Order: sequence, then C-alpha cells, then structure tokens
Amino acid sequence: MSPRTATTVWRLTPELVLALDARLGPPVDGYVNGTQTWLTEGGPGRETLEWRLHPVSGFRPPRGVGPYDLWDEVTGQLAAGADPGSLPLGDDRRPLASLWDGLECYPVDDPLEPAPLAAAAADALGIPADAVGLVDHARIGNAWERARGTVSIIALLLEELQAPVEGDHP
Repeated sequence: MSPRTATTVWRLTPELVLALDARLGPPVDGYVNGTQTWLTEGGPGRETLEWRLHPVSGFRPPRGVGPYDLWDEVTGQLAAGADPGSLPLGDDRRPLASLWDGLECYPVDDPLEPAPLAAAAADALGIPADAVGLVDHARIGNAWERARGTVSIIALLLEELQAPVEGDHP
C-alpha cells in the first residue's frame, strides 16, 4: 500500500474560482489536460502547499484557448459577470462545470495531519474544504492513467475520503 497524504478537496463553484484568483493569483502552471496548479508557502510551519484545480473526466479545451490562457479567459469572464453556465471562451461557449470538477490542496514535501492542513487551506482560500483526510495519491493517479483521463480525479478523491455526495444530507 502506498503512503497516504493529507489532502483537502473543494467541489467546483464560481465562487471557488474567483477566490482562487483573488487569494492565490494566477496559477504557476496550466496543463494540456486542463489542470491548473499553484504553490504557496502557507502551510503549518510554512510548508509548501500544492493546489490543483482538477479537470473534468474526458476534458477537452475550448476551441481557440491554450492551456496557459484558459485560467485568464475563465476568470476574466466570471469577473465581468458572465453566466458560469455559458462562458464565452475562445470559439466556444462552455459551462464552467465542463472544465473543472474541483480543487485539491496537499503538502508538497512534509507530511501533515489533515486538520492543520484543512485549517491552513481554509485560511488561505477563505472557503472551508468540502472534504478532508488521507488519500493514496498513487492509487488515484494510477486509476486516472489507466482510464486515460476518463475518470474524475475529484470523484476518486471524494470516494476515498468518503465525502457525502452533493445533495446528500446526514
């Protein structure tokens, strides 16, 4: 069994995207698969935290928008008041939910317990996570690679964290 890593997960909302932009700024990298990545030094003990906005399963980019421009296009449209259900992006109109599923934050090098990570991440973002706990990143990454990106990393994370499905009430 692979080592488990503390992680925090948020489901995608327009407010989450705008909070990321306002509090963390532009991503340090954008990938062809749709992933957007940030690094911050705000973890407990100043540990480096990695933030990944994970793409939906089967992600396809909007026509006319490259991986390095996607974030700016989306945040610009949201900040201008565009409908998140129909964002003009390049040559397409796309719902925000057709791009990303959610956000994950985890420590880069130093092992952390889930509770201090969740507190630091919520403080940095201004929004508490939907799920917190320990996950096996190797298992999740292998499942995503075997499926060639046709599974949701966020769904796999939430399944492992046993978070309630949206709409469920305890």
